[in-house]
Amino acid sequence: MPEPDDDYIPLPLSERMQRGDLMAAACPSREVLKHVTSRWGVLVLIALESGTLRFSELRRTIGGVSERMLAQTLQWLEGDGLVKRTAHDVVPPHVDYSLTPLGREAAEKVRLLADWIEFNLPRIAEGWADRQNAAVD
Repeated sequence: MPEPDDDYIPLPLSERMQRGDLMAAACPSREVLKHVTSRWGVLVLIALESGTLRFSELRRTIGGVSERMLAQTLQWLEGDGLVKRTAHDVVPPHVDYSLTPLGREAAEKVRLLADWIEFNLPRIAEGWADRQNAAVD
């Protein structure tokens, strides 16, 4: 929080609560941040950008995710209003997952970050190599 000065005007509590304050330890925005920016959260959002997928299709699309972690991540994102779960009344059971409009917005944001990481991976890897070489010397 900035130091009070002549230019500082604190926001009323109602506005702070409405918007959120990620820097505050008790801010509920942190839970959403955790869900959206977790490794599996990012990958689920990006995978669902291409359209509706069944659980098994989503699991195949996202290499390395366990069934348990995928189910938990989908529950978190559904609870945050980013993913829509549609259960079809058929045998065997059929469940689809898709992005809500809010989820599409979130997916766009995390995809930009993921694209930046992939584009800059060679530069990032140089840093890994430099640190590894420095540790050996």
